[in-house]
Amino acid sequence: MYRYFLFDLDGTLTKSEKGIFNCIKYALDWAGIPYPDEAVFRSFIGPSLYDSFTDKFNMDNDMALKMVAKYRERYNVTGLFENEVYDGVYDMLESLKAKGCTLAVATSKPTEPTLRILDKFGLSTYFDVVVGSNPDGTGSEKKLIISAVVEKLQKLDGFDKSAAVMVGDRFYDIEGGKACGIDTVGVLYGYGSEEEFRGAGATHIVARPCDVEKLG
Repeated sequence: MYRYFLFDLDGTLTKSEKGIFNCIKYALDWAGIPYPDEAVFRSFIGPSLYDSFTDKFNMDNDMALKMVAKYRERYNVTGLFENEVYDGVYDMLESLKAKGCTLAVATSKPTEPTLRILDKFGLSTYFDVVVGSNPDGTGSEKKLIISAVVEKLQKLDGFDKSAAVMVGDRFYDIEGGKACGIDTVGVLYGYGSEEEFRGAGATHIVARPCDVEKLG
């Protein structure tokens, strides 16, 4: 059983597509770009905004940076709260803490809005460590984020990497955890699929938050 749980945010703790999609549309409207199909919108959940705009819309560096800035213009005021905590997440976190587990957030979202979301939805009290990307969106690679969390956890007495696990809803979370030498959990209630998790080599694949709880 695990004692240290690292959680992704979007698609793992919170259902966030409404705010994300609305902010993508806000940026696209500003640029005069027609909306893509829903699959493209959903692909934005997980990787960095910069990478998504460059990959999905073939934007150059300057335009992608402008789109990220425009996205955040709305997101940092309104979009981050167009969000809801998945059913069962509070109970899962409460149970893991009661078992003596140490909990952390490892997200590609910038740290400042992450902290605001955790505070807004009453989640911040559960987490001992929170690591996100830089304000300008750099440092968002999942391996770097997870590595930073592990580094902070290693300062705690008795930390054992073999007792740590990364919980997420996309293959980025699984690949990042593996690259850092820790086990991984893919959650099917988020935005990823069983095929995606198996292809990435997830240690565990679960359907509900209560299934994560059982790993503690």
